[in-house]
Amino acid sequence: MEDYSQEDWGNHSQDLHGYPTDQDLDEIPVTKRTLKIKQESSEEAQKRDIMQNIVQILESVQLKWELFQSWTDFSRLHLSNKLAIFGIGYNTRWKEDIRYHYAEISSQVPLGKRLREYFNSEKPEGRIIMTRVQKMNWKNVYYKFLEITISEARCLELHMEIDWIPIAHSKPTGGNVVQYLLPGGIPKSPGLYAIGYEECIERPVSPHMERHSVDPGKEGRVDLETLSAQTSLQVEMEPARIIYCYLGIAEVRTLQQCLFLHFQANTKTFSKDWVGINGFLSQNCIVDPGVSPKSIYIKFVEVERDFLSAGSLVECLEKAIGYPLKFNN
Repeated sequence: MEDYSQEDWGNHSQDLHGYPTDQDLDEIPVTKRTLKIKQESSEEAQKRDIMQNIVQILESVQLKWELFQSWTDFSRLHLSNKLAIFGIGYNTRWKEDIRYHYAEISSQVPLGKRLREYFNSEKPEGRIIMTRVQKMNWKNVYYKFLEITISEARCLELHMEIDWIPIAHSKPTGGNVVQYLLPGGIPKSPGLYAIGYEECIERPVSPHMERHSVDPGKEGRVDLETLSAQTSLQVEMEPARIIYCYLGIAEVRTLQQCLFLHFQANTKTFSKDWVGINGFLSQNCIVDPGVSPKSIYIKFVEVERDFLSAGSLVECLEKAIGYPLKFNN
């Protein structure tokens, strides 16, 4: 493999292959082309959301950009075998501010190897970067990285790739107490788990609501249907979101045992003096007639026990979600 410095890129010829031309697109039936575009746009949107989250993490820890010099930068010992969150940036001759081109969590491939792929003209990632430097779209290319542990990598995977699982409730027993019904399939192995609850945000409707005129013949009478419709419009419900409130580490016990202790035992041994996550879950089981408890969710990921003690897992998740975990402090 040849070692190109950034100055050499402008003199290095390259071919771009594997991208559909207009002629290729003309040969694809319209229906198939539409489905393909929709599928690609959905995947691209998901990738963009994940990348934006990673960029927010990198920005929150205030790392400095390093100027790319040559591939030998990434062969150094301190980069060769580390896992990390990294970003690729660039500036132009017209604007010195460095902007993000790409960001990724390198949790399976060592950072040094992954970065070399982004500066190798024979790789798709490196070909894009080299072309933009060669065509003077970009002036310089930069990189930054934050080293992470295996457990922190799995914690970020828990946040960005694992879906929430809703926890069902039983019908009220003993008056006004409900019980949680944990799903099956919770692993009997060590790992990380998160508990969250659904938050519905109410917001007032814009004051520019249409006012209905009153029929003089019906003055003093109330149209119940109209009143009900207007009342329901007084408040708009924003889409519900799930708020993280607790990150658990199943190191001594298994994931199944830890979640059982949170959700099953506390309803039988409830105490008003309890605080923290168990107190929150227990209080949520006591409901007034006609009132439903908060919707509770869990997610979990298996992690080898030897890795769970490394890293700062709570701070890692808090940086990723952008707010503190209520019951981890």
